[in-house]
Amino acid sequence: MSTEPEGSPAASEPKPSPLVDDKSCQEHSDNAVGTSVKLPGVLKMEAFDSELKLWERCFLFASIFLVGYAFGLDALVRGTYQAYATSSYAQHSLLSTINVIRGVIAAVVQPMVAKLSDQVGRLELFLVVTVFYVVGSIIETCALSVQTFSAGALLYQIGYTCTLLIFEIIIADITSIRSRVFFVFVPNMPYLINTWVSGNVASAVLTTTTWQWGIGMWCIIYPVATIPFITIMAIVGRRANKKLAKHAKSGKGWARTAHEMFWKLDVVGLLLLTAALSMTLIPLTLAGGENKKWRTAGILTPLILGILLFPVFAVWEANATHPLMPLYLLRNRGIWAAMGTAVFMTFSWYTQADFLYTVLLVAFDFSIDAATRVASVYAFCAVVGGVSLGLIIMRVRRLKPFILGGISLWLAAYGMLYHYRGSTDGSSRSGVIAGQVLLGLAGGFFPYPNLAIAQAVSKHEDVGIITSLMLTMNNVGMALGGCVSGAIWTQTLYDQLQADLAPNSTLAASVYASPLYVVPNYPVGTVERTAIIHSYRYIQRLLAITGMCLVVPMLAFALCLPNLKLPNHKARNAIEESSEPKQ
Repeated sequence: MSTEPEGSPAASEPKPSPLVDDKSCQEHSDNAVGTSVKLPGVLKMEAFDSELKLWERCFLFASIFLVGYAFGLDALVRGTYQAYATSSYAQHSLLSTINVIRGVIAAVVQPMVAKLSDQVGRLELFLVVTVFYVVGSIIETCALSVQTFSAGALLYQIGYTCTLLIFEIIIADITSIRSRVFFVFVPNMPYLINTWVSGNVASAVLTTTTWQWGIGMWCIIYPVATIPFITIMAIVGRRANKKLAKHAKSGKGWARTAHEMFWKLDVVGLLLLTAALSMTLIPLTLAGGENKKWRTAGILTPLILGILLFPVFAVWEANATHPLMPLYLLRNRGIWAAMGTAVFMTFSWYTQADFLYTVLLVAFDFSIDAATRVASVYAFCAVVGGVSLGLIIMRVRRLKPFILGGISLWLAAYGMLYHYRGSTDGSSRSGVIAGQVLLGLAGGFFPYPNLAIAQAVSKHEDVGIITSLMLTMNNVGMALGGCVSGAIWTQTLYDQLQADLAPNSTLAASVYASPLYVVPNYPVGTVERTAIIHSYRYIQRLLAITGMCLVVPMLAFALCLPNLKLPNHKARNAIEESSEPKQ
């Protein structure tokens, strides 16, 4: 949303600044090849934006906030329930495998959803992904095995990720680039509340009932929370469609339309990327544990095939008519540098986040509600830092210095997580909380400004695909982080437990498989608990070092970002570079 009064003629887009760098303008013009024809979904949103009155705009953001409150609280407590679910199946180490599956499917589905939203519309896609969200939650609730639970988690992740993507695209459709860093946080602002209530919710549910009901109740709550958003989108969308009535509908039949959509969505490329990522990353999280499986065909075969599929995918994309990642966009350093920064940011974060809740319970002896809050404090601080930064950026209009500052703070946070990696004394508990707070503040300083830079160098008709590519990179990082943390966990924890708990190998196997149910039987101070904490400290040390090392490539990509001066436009064809003369 721009700073001008919305819903009036005065709110029309301002004229471009005369201070435009010719080289940047030419570069963007060259990169925009093939984007001159606007798709139906884009035209719908332009008409939608022109029809929005001020109160409707406010109601739209309020409805997005409400949906964000529902899926945000669900995400926080579901992470806790997921840890208990894997423990109940005696498969706790598969926690990272489930997260890898979620990351892979979220990564590959977003470009397709962005293209579909440009073809058929934002609201239509929102309704579809809401069905995925609810059905996935139902399957997780009823799952009797970790395999069925994983299938439900996959569908839920499609619904969750694509809902967030659609919100980000809609916000980009109706806000100026200058104010976008602030308004893009609207779906995440509920974390300011949810962080503090999530622990109570999770603790109350697990105390009085089971994790199944904790997930299942969202099958009712979430659809109800979406009603205001669906209503305002439908009402304003109907007015907008009347403006587009003059555009003749395509006379193509269903068969021809389906054939065109198949190639425009690059279904073959999606399948190749899904197979390559899944076959490469998932075996790495499965090969360890009690029985090392590196030499078995079940691990080696998919791993080798996955590696071989990457060059096949690259060749296909290079020759595809409608590739997942258009080359004309990737030539712009504002986009490829932002994508690289996004990958390594989430890669780094998930190395410590996947098993954080378990570490807090076992190695720090936090209660259920306290551990849930500490694991959620990152989201709270990220929103506080991001919203504050968004207000500052409206005046400063520069992003790169804040991104670099955020990465520096990120490194300092990992230093604290390395130092305070497992102990039940007060200083260690305070240290891990401080590390999560610093990590959260840093997380508010550069992920969304990084996204804003990528959007700023894009035309409006490219905003959907650029936003999806950026969120795709986040999920690729999530999958990589889950893979690495899972590999470290499965390859080292069991052996370390065997060494520290020797000669009690039975207890080591039980702690490895179901820590959240077994460890509470050994209070702090007992010989067994001390040995278990020592093992977890060792694993947390490896995870912290890995996350710290990933800051280096993240910083390298961030240094390549252009230092843009943000305009008031919703999308633009040229960008003011930092070398421009000041007004």
